[in-house]
Amino acid sequence: MPSAKEKQKDQISQDEKIVVGIGEVVWDIFPDGTHMGGAPANFVYYAQLLGLQSFLVSRVGEDELGRVTLSRFASHQLSTDYIQVDRIHPTGTVRVELDDNKVPTFTIEENVAWDFLEKNESLRQLAQKAAAIGFGSLAFRSAITGETISWFLDQSRSDCLLVLDINLRAPFFSPEMISKLLKETDVLKLNENELKIIGNYFYPTLREEIPLCRRLIQDYQLELVALTRGEKGSWLITSRQESFYPAFPVAVVDTVGAGDAFTSVLVAGLLNGQSLEEINKQANWVASRVCAQKGAWVKL
Repeated sequence: MPSAKEKQKDQISQDEKIVVGIGEVVWDIFPDGTHMGGAPANFVYYAQLLGLQSFLVSRVGEDELGRVTLSRFASHQLSTDYIQVDRIHPTGTVRVELDDNKVPTFTIEENVAWDFLEKNESLRQLAQKAAAIGFGSLAFRSAITGETISWFLDQSRSDCLLVLDINLRAPFFSPEMISKLLKETDVLKLNENELKIIGNYFYPTLREEIPLCRRLIQDYQLELVALTRGEKGSWLITSRQESFYPAFPVAVVDTVGAGDAFTSVLVAGLLNGQSLEEINKQANWVASRVCAQKGAWVKL
């Protein structure tokens, strides 16, 4: 079977706006409280706020955090139809510590429910309806879930936009994994540190950010690279054009979820045919609103 990336891309259908996030859903445990998150879950939450019909494909435990997860999704009018319940493994948790600049570091528990995501017919049908699918590298730490995600991408339509918000979390990545994921991707979103890691792996003599992004576009046939740079703004780069937009000044409470919100705006803009400049401005604004509030799920 050809990989998802090998399928020829057609024009994205403008009457289909179903967006899927697939991978982890977790509870971020901060020193002062607990908040639900996980990059695919955050992506789906913000995509729904932006008017897209959004679905999370993930797995929770048959425990209190799992029940609260399903309740929280329902309270935000988000579907739980594709969130599996695991009777053996617990709902995923992440311990979060913030440095003096409010930038988080994560300790991610292993052998949790989202490490055991299963294939089924309902997932195949969902993949075939999706206009865009967002995924990341972390869920590929598990061979079971990684295989399910790759299978899910392969079920997608030829015009589905495959979006890798790479979210490198040590020690759960390798050069081989990154290369594999890039081959399955149309749009790559990453931050400065992640670009540096990838550059050191594959292009050790290439140090400048924009040429490095263009090299990734060329070598992996990417449609777009989104490079986020925190308070220094962001770049959106294609083979033919680029857009820079400065960050909106904001008093940062924490940055958890800001990158996922940025990705949601990026996907919505691409599906709606907006210009790179329009997308970049709105994505920065939404990310700034997330940084100004506590937790990954905030009101815009």
